[in-house]
Amino acid sequence: MKRITFFVSSLIVLTTLSGKLSAQYYFYDDKYYDSPIMYEIGASVGAINCLTDLGGNKGIGKKFVKDLNLGKTSVAGSIFLSATYQEMLALRLEATFGQIKGDDKVLRKVKTSTFGRYERNLSFRSNITEFMLAAEIHPLYIFNRYDEDKAPPRASPYLMGGIGFFSFKPQAQSNGRWVDLQPLSTEGQGFAEYPDRKPYKLQQMNVPVGLGVRYELNSVLNLRAEFVYRVLFTDYLDDVSTTYIDPTLYPNYFTGAKLTNAFLLNDRQYELDPTHVTNPGDQRGNSKNNDAYFTFNIKIGYSFGRQKVRY
Repeated sequence: MKRITFFVSSLIVLTTLSGKLSAQYYFYDDKYYDSPIMYEIGASVGAINCLTDLGGNKGIGKKFVKDLNLGKTSVAGSIFLSATYQEMLALRLEATFGQIKGDDKVLRKVKTSTFGRYERNLSFRSNITEFMLAAEIHPLYIFNRYDEDKAPPRASPYLMGGIGFFSFKPQAQSNGRWVDLQPLSTEGQGFAEYPDRKPYKLQQMNVPVGLGVRYELNSVLNLRAEFVYRVLFTDYLDDVSTTYIDPTLYPNYFTGAKLTNAFLLNDRQYELDPTHVTNPGDQRGNSKNNDAYFTFNIKIGYSFGRQKVRY
């Protein structure tokens, strides 16, 4: 709640600054003129995907988009409010919602080249809720200021970056039910026998960076295409990061259904090969690289703040 208050306060600060600016106006066209700060409210729909330890392409695993499974793309959406100073700089508050997922089974056709990633047989899904405060920089308006005799550019490419706060909850399917993975300590998080493995938090900060282009349809409507990549500080977006643990430790910590789920979901290689024996310390994930998720959205925004020219 404190982070949301901070985001809202930032927009209020920018709004307050508009009252302290001198009354400088420029003409948008022959019917409207803009005040120094314009506002925009809107929504978006698009796609969300992720890069985690699970799934991928043939081989031992590649970096960035070379290991991307387009088939695991899901629908995402957002709502946003922004304030823009003289079309050059903007401050945007945005809430994004979507679901990410990954599955080692996508490697079935290339399983002989995946060095055990297919045989690992793990999968996950996770709903994502994110609140982001981002700044936009529009270079065309900064470096190529138009004069009063020329119409402003209708298309404006921009760079953006900021800070975000997101929640996630990795789940796996077992016997037709979706089970939360974080409480199961699938890699011994929180166990005394693994003191270096702390339980990961389901609410964390991230750093969104991206680029886009804004096109003014008319004096009140904007259309945008935008790609945003989230730099994360966790490798547990998919609940997979390090090595297998000794499963005989679970009865020391869990009972009942939780104990059953921990046995079933920490190691699923037996589902493909009942004779397989997993040893504690065998590789389960790769902790050298943190996970990430990203979105591509088409946004529609309504601008307000322009005033009609009175003759």
